[in-house]
Amino acid sequence: MSQIIFSVLLAITIGIFAYSAFRIYQLFKLTKPAYPVKDFGKRIKRTIVNAFLQERIFRNRIAGIMHALVFWGFCMILFGSIEMVIDGVAGTERALSFAGVVYDLLMAAIDIFAYIIAILIVIFIIRRSLLNIKRLHGKELSKKNHIDAYIALSFILILMITLAGMNIFYLAGNSDTVGIYPVSSLIAPVFSSMSGDTIELLHNINWWAHIILIFIFANILPYSKHFHIFMSIPNVFFSRLTPLGKMTNMDSITKEVKLMMNPETAFAAAPEGEAAPARFGILDIEDVTWKNYIDSLACTQCGRCTSVCPANITGKELSPRKMIIDIRRRMKDKGNHLVKEGKDYADGKSLIRDYISTEEIWACTTCNACAKECPLNIDHPTFILDLRRYLVMEESAAPAQLNAIFSNIENNGAPWQYSNQDRLNWTE
Repeated sequence: MSQIIFSVLLAITIGIFAYSAFRIYQLFKLTKPAYPVKDFGKRIKRTIVNAFLQERIFRNRIAGIMHALVFWGFCMILFGSIEMVIDGVAGTERALSFAGVVYDLLMAAIDIFAYIIAILIVIFIIRRSLLNIKRLHGKELSKKNHIDAYIALSFILILMITLAGMNIFYLAGNSDTVGIYPVSSLIAPVFSSMSGDTIELLHNINWWAHIILIFIFANILPYSKHFHIFMSIPNVFFSRLTPLGKMTNMDSITKEVKLMMNPETAFAAAPEGEAAPARFGILDIEDVTWKNYIDSLACTQCGRCTSVCPANITGKELSPRKMIIDIRRRMKDKGNHLVKEGKDYADGKSLIRDYISTEEIWACTTCNACAKECPLNIDHPTFILDLRRYLVMEESAAPAQLNAIFSNIENNGAPWQYSNQDRLNWTE
């Protein structure tokens, strides 16, 4: 009976998660191409260094170490969760114990990390609730964002408590155990005087509570900021490999410039039936690239980007974190309607102005401090640059200083207001 109940719960969990994943896939289909994914060797190396070894997160030593320990702990605990699923479906107990010494080491790591993570989660809750850490707050973080964080932290804490309880009562109720449990083995003797039935009941309560919480948590994550648990590693893998300071050219503009420079190739370079670009730059959510959207799903809202932004530090409206959050918010507000009603759907709003003001867009200095600091390799400046491209190329809505430069380039072939003949008058 327990196998049937478990299998039904597992099937429901997988079904709901598959539905959520399909919805996200439909939203990805609305986005534009970003860049070709190649150089897999470099990408794998970057993923190991940035994602698994957590290189960037150690720039903030104390918080970085704590977050890295939680991440590494979850990587270990994942194997224990896989074993629980096998046990639940097959009706076995400790199905992976055939691995011998490897299993012993794995169980030891899982047991230690369960207590470490529990302690660190309590510290995280205290930091959020009692310490006024500036980067954990901001106008872009609503009350809902903070509640979301507390819910996720509470889930993780209960998961670690039930995992520890499962190990403790497993040891207390069995003389012939498999695996090594360095911390739980010190606590288990306290409960060894209980009756066998009571110990078995407490073990089963912790076992079922732990696995059910995993099932619930897995299906909450796609609708939470903690979806980065799933999306952070793919985001690092797909991150740009070119230097951060290198601004990408728009293919459509590059073609136009080449035709202007070499008109005789016009017919060869422009295949018959080739459509003109629907829009230059980004106005709304259907103009973003798949990389922009995956950035928004991977964002942990940690605020490291905004905390190092010189524009934000000097009091400007710009917050790189807010811009990435706005992508996800806008996709949530409009994306589902686009999927259901087609690309002609309009709600009278757009990403620019209704979510991101032009003041924010032009406050960016493209110094790339935000992208350099982000532990998940989110590329804020490229997104901001595409917002600017729309304003300049579609609306001619650049600041007056830039418009003057554009006019000078058009008229004089240089950013200055002097003609070619007068440009060297200063030497006299």
